[in-house]
Amino acid sequence: GYIGQPELTSRAMYNGYYITGDIGVMDEEGFLKITDRLARFSKIGGEMVPHLKVEEALHVVLGDALCHVTSIPDEARGERLVVLYSGSEIAPLELWKKLSESELPALWIPKKENYYAIDAIPSLGTGKTDLRGAKAMALTLAGTDAH
Repeated sequence: GYIGQPELTSRAMYNGYYITGDIGVMDEEGFLKITDRLARFSKIGGEMVPHLKVEEALHVVLGDALCHVTSIPDEARGERLVVLYSGSEIAPLELWKKLSESELPALWIPKKENYYAIDAIPSLGTGKTDLRGAKAMALTLAGTDAH
């Protein structure tokens, strides 16, 4: 998608390498493990909040149930987190209470009105979560017009 568009190409490259947006760690043996994506962070009140860490805490409570954390615009803080989850009988308020008791920093815990039990997490044909579809669903559920 960058052919013939040098400005886009220059933004997508760094020292001759393509910027993938992946975040990873290298182990002692030199193996690289991809742990997250830059796109899966939210900037809330000037702080970067990793969606994956919030999802990991949610899985402690939800077990095998599916969940996804996304963000929607927030006038006061820039963005706010929204939790979509399916396959669990836990009520949204109960999930918020349990997450509030976790060791997550308070800033990383979505507000109690931003948890939604849904039928299914939007997914792509590959089985991966449809990030755009999940965000659109969160915007709709939260009653936000910022599509």
